[in-house]
Amino acid sequence: MKRAFIFDMNGTMIDDMEYHVHGWYNILNDDLGAGLSREAVKREMYGKNQEVLIRIFGRGKFTDEQMDQLAIEKERRYQEAYRPHLSLIPGLQAFLDQARELGIPMGIGTAAIPFNVDFTLDNLHIREYFKTIITADDVVDSKPHPETFLKAAERMGVQPEDCIVFEDAPKGVEAAQNAGMKAVVITTMHTKEEFAGYTNIIRFISDYTELSPAAL
Repeated sequence: MKRAFIFDMNGTMIDDMEYHVHGWYNILNDDLGAGLSREAVKREMYGKNQEVLIRIFGRGKFTDEQMDQLAIEKERRYQEAYRPHLSLIPGLQAFLDQARELGIPMGIGTAAIPFNVDFTLDNLHIREYFKTIITADDVVDSKPHPETFLKAAERMGVQPEDCIVFEDAPKGVEAAQNAGMKAVVITTMHTKEEFAGYTNIIRFISDYTELSPAAL
């Protein structure tokens, strides 16, 4: 049995990515005139919010303060839209309970800002399950850089090779691979075909009812 689990959050613990797409689509197109399709927006949605803006508009288009304001506004719109639907992906509550009973340490490694992490963990009352929580504010380099997952492993006191990462996005799986970690992929937003080429994937699941902690 592996010694630790590390969970991405958005799209992995909660099925909310379409609400993030909607929030970004409105900000980028209606507010900022980017003229992007929804598919183009989805392709750019990884890393920190400020990095998304820089990838699309180039460095220097906005000040750091403006990017921070846009990032918070996007998350405010996301939370307002998603709040009535906020829930764990099916099977995850039981999975967390079983993992805790088995003594498996668990952490979160997400590119979300604390504003969104608190929104999820505190409204769903699941913060107690996690030994460490790494957010966008805790790292210099975002996924696919391995810093997020390596820092989570370090804080849990486990070796990278003893960690299994739960992810929904190719860039997250790439970050796990770069960290020397295996990955379980949940197909909430991306198809299996979009993960072609990654050698660290041990399972694909549609939700956590298909998986037992003891089997990993």
